[in-house]
Amino acid sequence: MFSLKDMLSRFTDAFNKNPYSNIGKLIGILHGQMNDLDSALVKVRDWRSIDIAQGTTLDRIGQNVIQPRGAATDEVYRVLLKSKIARNLSKTDINTIIRVLALALNCDFADIRIQEKFSAVIDPEPAALSLIRVPIKRLNEVGMSPRQFAQIIQKTVAAGVKVAQIELAGTFRLSPVYEQLRNDSVGLGNIEMTLGGTLGEVYVAGDDYGLPI
Repeated sequence: MFSLKDMLSRFTDAFNKNPYSNIGKLIGILHGQMNDLDSALVKVRDWRSIDIAQGTTLDRIGQNVIQPRGAATDEVYRVLLKSKIARNLSKTDINTIIRVLALALNCDFADIRIQEKFSAVIDPEPAALSLIRVPIKRLNEVGMSPRQFAQIIQKTVAAGVKVAQIELAGTFRLSPVYEQLRNDSVGLGNIEMTLGGTLGEVYVAGDDYGLPI
């Protein structure tokens, strides 16, 4: 975008190029309007991204992929949109399921591990999957509950396949040294809560609002 000085420099020397001159003030008004227009166009371009768009712009993206918002916040809705787009291209195999969940949570593929229950040593079950590792940190960041995340997973797997269990992995680790506390990024937290690991949990159905998926 041109600066006011650049715009005035394009006039011939017959004109007063001082920004405080009459013609300088007139070009200054034009420059301000062009700046506003440029900012609006940049915002329109940036808001094509699901990660940046907000409010009704996200709703319009949802209309394109047939994914209603329901009562979801923008952060949760972004996860719904990403998972819906990925599910539309899903072949329902395990690798694709991992890809869908990783794209939805914006995490690495290696952060998600899935085990087929039919081969489980304890309590085997046909046509069932167990997500034995999913990063709970990302769910906390977007404000999504385990029950809501379970809905996305159940819609991702093939029809008739049950999601038996979801283990949400935390980062907390005990100290390797006896009678010595660890105070780092995976140990106990400090008073300011700037250090410390996160606890994990196993999914149990709750009373959260359902997602429109």
